[in-house]
Amino acid sequence: MKATVTGSLGNISRVLIERLVASGHEIKVISSDSGKAKEIEKLGAVPLTGSLTDAEFVSRSFEDADAVYTMVPPDFSVPDYYDFADQIHQNYVRAIEQHNIRYAVNLSSIGVAVAGIAPLSRYYNLEQRLNGVTGLNVVHLRPAMFYTNFYGGLGPAKHQGIIGHNVGGTVDLLMTHPADIADAAFSFLNSLSFSGQQIEYVISDIRNGNGIAEMLGSAIDKPLNWVEFPDDALLAGLLQNGFSQDAAENLIVNAGKAIREGLFDEFKKDQYGVSGSRKFPGFAKEFAMAYQFPG
Repeated sequence: MKATVTGSLGNISRVLIERLVASGHEIKVISSDSGKAKEIEKLGAVPLTGSLTDAEFVSRSFEDADAVYTMVPPDFSVPDYYDFADQIHQNYVRAIEQHNIRYAVNLSSIGVAVAGIAPLSRYYNLEQRLNGVTGLNVVHLRPAMFYTNFYGGLGPAKHQGIIGHNVGGTVDLLMTHPADIADAAFSFLNSLSFSGQQIEYVISDIRNGNGIAEMLGSAIDKPLNWVEFPDDALLAGLLQNGFSQDAAENLIVNAGKAIREGLFDEFKKDQYGVSGSRKFPGFAKEFAMAYQFPG
């Protein structure tokens, strides 16, 4: 199989590339960073350097592919993330139709299930455009909050002994390890046995904030307290760290509000369950390794 993978060498795509190459597939990898080219080649894949907002580049990158793995890069500094994501998906659709590609695995989000409902009124539905492509067999992977988001809390953990979000410590959080997403993507791309339009929820664990703080604190051998940040304080912190107002409000702050309001409670029930194999205590060890670095 020939496949084009987006996402450069991110937490999901790197694992996916390695597994696809090891299984004998011919893989091209899109990256906006030319400095990643040699590393991509070392993995046995072909690097393609350019921007996903460039329709002609995307079209050339999808040429001759039997299947594609699509995602929107987490560039949260763009002024309007909704328009940014929409432009990329328009380019995906155009390229898929031009080259008559019949299989796609798309990184979506559990948030899509409640997109358009306040407070997620501006949450972008990553699935609609691909579902409109005639003859395309597509699987939408819907993960929850990434474990790796907690790396953003390394500073407060080190210097203040806290970790948190704009939800209370007793609220259960649906979470996903990026490698579990890569495993799911690989299972579909390796066989290309899916048809029509499918949704695959990828949830690795469900823990509340207090439990998360306890596990991370145990891993770094330092007590941590879970803090429920006020919405305006969380927003200010995100803006200070380079997020655009649009991305900070609609993807982070409002997602926390949606959790508080119970919009995701339905997905904690048995019919969805926990499908990922990597539980949070295992990630706590990864967090502890990152904690050792200066900063």
